[in-house]
Amino acid sequence: QVQLVESGGGLVQAGESLRLSCAASGRTFSMQTMGWFRQAPGKEREFVATISWRGGLTSYSDSVKGRFTISRDNAKNTVYLQMNSLKPEDTAVYYCAAGPAGRVGVIREGRDYVYWGQGTQVTVSS
Repeated sequence: QVQLVESGGGLVQAGESLRLSCAASGRTFSMQTMGWFRQAPGKEREFVATISWRGGLTSYSDSVKGRFTISRDNAKNTVYLQMNSLKPEDTAVYYCAAGPAGRVGVIREGRDYVYWGQGTQVTVSS
């Protein structure tokens, strides 16, 4: 069983930055693809970013490409999402997710993730 705990959300102004962290329990973190998703009020959950086991492969949604960076520290069982140049439309609850142990590559589909965190709120004011 893997537990994921996000942190780092908050209220910022447009143009500012935030870094989200997701701490994972368990012994399989280093063999799990990790992802970030978000869900705004009244909208469906959407993919944000994903990173492969060792961090060699990443993928981003078009809406955050060039502004957000996903990274991981396997020694700390933690994945990060650096968010720069934030916009009001980035306002959402951000969720961390872990894929099945042993699956290679990146994962963009939420249905392919096995474990989810409880989410952290990010609010960007204009």
